[in-house]
Amino acid sequence: MGLRTTAWVMVAFFSLGLAGEARAQKGFAQKPPAKAPVETIPNDGTEAGLLRQAYGLLSTADHDYKGHRVRAMKQIEVAAQHLGVVLRGDGKGHEPQATSDAQLRSAQALLQQAVVGLKAGNGLAHIKLAIAQITIALQIR
Repeated sequence: MGLRTTAWVMVAFFSLGLAGEARAQKGFAQKPPAKAPVETIPNDGTEAGLLRQAYGLLSTADHDYKGHRVRAMKQIEVAAQHLGVVLRGDGKGHEPQATSDAQLRSAQALLQQAVVGLKAGNGLAHIKLAIAQITIALQIR
């Protein structure tokens, strides 16, 4: 009698398993497990740091340079996004023209260093455009 009972129990469990599969095939599927949240890992690479420094210098420069300073900043923002870095701002300092020019030259030098370590597709074209904007800005008086 013990074997019969065990056999019936096994048949019952097997039948329930098949019924569950049939319900799943008819659209009664269980919810998929929730996905784990995606972590944002800050980019602490050399190039990202150079972009942050250059952007900071440009954002504190006092003079507008007929919009070329801001255009350079926008190009750096886009390039930084390619590296997973978010940069924002358009602040102006209160420096004399010579100090502001020196900040632009420093930013340009940092961007030229960043160009060496970047590959195409990682914002390289935007960095080159930012360098060009700074070159134009430095010609304006």
